[in-house]
Amino acid sequence: MTELKILHTPPDPWEFSALRESVGWQNPAPDIVAASITASLYWVQCRKADKLIACGRIVGDGHMYFYIQDVIVHPSHQGQGHLIMDNIEQYLATHCHSGATAALLAAAGKETFYQGYGYSLRDGEKLGLGMCKFY
Repeated sequence: MTELKILHTPPDPWEFSALRESVGWQNPAPDIVAASITASLYWVQCRKADKLIACGRIVGDGHMYFYIQDVIVHPSHQGQGHLIMDNIEQYLATHCHSGATAALLAAAGKETFYQGYGYSLRDGEKLGLGMCKFY
């Protein structure tokens, strides 16, 4: 059985794009992907037999706002998301200070997974609904 390896470095842009495509996500141009990877605050990746099977990252200003992005697990390795989120949560516990906000946009059907880490639904009652715009 091949061991899973956790790295706290960004993945290769081509591997990252392929992982995104494996879950049905579109990719911008390769130079945009590479620039986005570099601009991230934190990365965690999970590899098996030197193949990228899962990743996640944090973007934001590194002080008040931390946004969890691109928590992706290859369809053939579903169920490994906790490895990524456990590492993300460790980073946040160290870097978030009083008054900071950690947020994410959950893929449909993944809300319960993130609720297990203490994230709340923005249901429009106490807080406004989450919003986004795609280009």
